[in-house]
Amino acid sequence: MERENVTYFGAGPAGLPTSVLEIVSKALVNYQGLGIGLAEISHRSSQATEILQNTRDDLRTYLSIPEDFEILFMQGGGTGQFSATIYEFVGLWVERRRRKIAEQGGDEESVLKELQKQVDEELKIDYLITGGWSLKASQEGARLVGEEHVNIVSDARKINNGKFGKIPEEKDWKLSKNAAMVYFCDNETVDGVEYPAFPKILENKGGEDELLVVADMSSNILSRPIPFQNLSLVFFGAQKNLGCAGITVAIIKKSLLAPVSGRADPKLLRKLGLPIGPIVLSYDTIYKNNSLYNTLSIPDVFLAGQVLKKALNTYPDKVDGQTLVSQQKAALIYGAVEVNPDRFKVVPDKTVRSRMNICFRIIKDGQVSEDEEKRFVKEAEAKGLVGLKGYRTVGGIRASNYNSVSLDGAKKLAEFINSF
Repeated sequence: MERENVTYFGAGPAGLPTSVLEIVSKALVNYQGLGIGLAEISHRSSQATEILQNTRDDLRTYLSIPEDFEILFMQGGGTGQFSATIYEFVGLWVERRRRKIAEQGGDEESVLKELQKQVDEELKIDYLITGGWSLKASQEGARLVGEEHVNIVSDARKINNGKFGKIPEEKDWKLSKNAAMVYFCDNETVDGVEYPAFPKILENKGGEDELLVVADMSSNILSRPIPFQNLSLVFFGAQKNLGCAGITVAIIKKSLLAPVSGRADPKLLRKLGLPIGPIVLSYDTIYKNNSLYNTLSIPDVFLAGQVLKKALNTYPDKVDGQTLVSQQKAALIYGAVEVNPDRFKVVPDKTVRSRMNICFRIIKDGQVSEDEEKRFVKEAEAKGLVGLKGYRTVGGIRASNYNSVSLDGAKKLAEFINSF
């Protein structure tokens, strides 16, 4: 089957525009007439520096990222950021507490004693659990700092018979006082759950009540505007809407970086029994070294940059244009599923349905039929509709409606659903 005859609905890595891949394939052989390819040039060369800066600038333009945020290119994927955020925000929390205690006077020993008391009694990392990925993030928090320091603000399974598919009402959330950070996953790929809007309870109120909110946007980045005024950090792997696996982007408030903000000294963290992160996950280190502390995959950055250039050329109104198309595609697919409730069943609640990952089951004789789902996947593949099998632990059908899926591709899937 030829590439032009396939619409790829895989959950990740996602499909990429053919025109972008053609540009990248040529650059991999001979970049700008150098006689060597992108994978061969030094990551510290002038060409690599230019690629980095252009990609950073285009990302800032497309998402309207404020100037008081810094864009970092890292490695380790979203899973690596589960760890990085803990190391960084716990280190920040500890250093802020240490300075406040030291301002009150006392010798080093008394400061350490009071700091240890505050760590033991008050250090909390808050997690909102709405699906498999936010659950894994919270488990990493418990693994690194201990369950006693992890606060589950809400767990969607408690209102949905032990399964994911809903988001608890904000009035029932249990936020910690002065948490080191508050983490949430904006879109859950496995369960097809997406926050319909930024939670009001997490909006920035300023002053001492300001929350340090971390948004994991690995699977819906570039698909809708981001309320940066309410966020301290946004992170995402590139392999859904930005590019391919190999780079991870962290967009962090500059005020949380050195020299404005400091992290606790590793020696102090050891004394307090807290973990010390790898230097390659240090935001300060990556920032000071222009994302080049270690060897960054320049071909992956170049590919992401080409995806952004194509998006900017396609949508003069930037991310707002993509938002409208994403909504149109999702409406087509959900509409086809909903028109026959005796045949199909959408998995998540209607109030939190993901625009990116559309999860549903196929019904036969009133029951979910795995045999019918296998037939659906097979017949869809024959028509060039590929990657529709649900996540391995939950089954069903999952149509991942990432930015690379065209409106025409969504229409083809909707027509197939209607005919099945």
